[in-house]
Amino acid sequence: MKTDCCQNATRSQDHTHPPASRWRRVREIAGWIVPGAMLALLPKCPVCLAAYVALATGIGLSLPTARFLRATILILCVSALLLLVGCRTRRFFHQRSGKR
Repeated sequence: MKTDCCQNATRSQDHTHPPASRWRRVREIAGWIVPGAMLALLPKCPVCLAAYVALATGIGLSLPTARFLRATILILCVSALLLLVGCRTRRFFHQRSGKR
């Protein structure tokens, strides 16, 4: 009598997740650090942003373009952080409900 079939059936019903790999943890940490650092380093003044872009790339930006770029970067960074918070919150509540 083979016992392998019973073990395979119980494994397929097991809903535990394997431990996170190193690269997954690095990607998750970078997902928090990159938008947070961009928000911290984003200048408040659009003229300063235009100057930073000009110093880094040699490309000059007009003031309306610098305003638009600053607003776009701000919206993207805040959206990324909110998405990460939502995913982390959902995962937290999913794990808590699964343990009960």
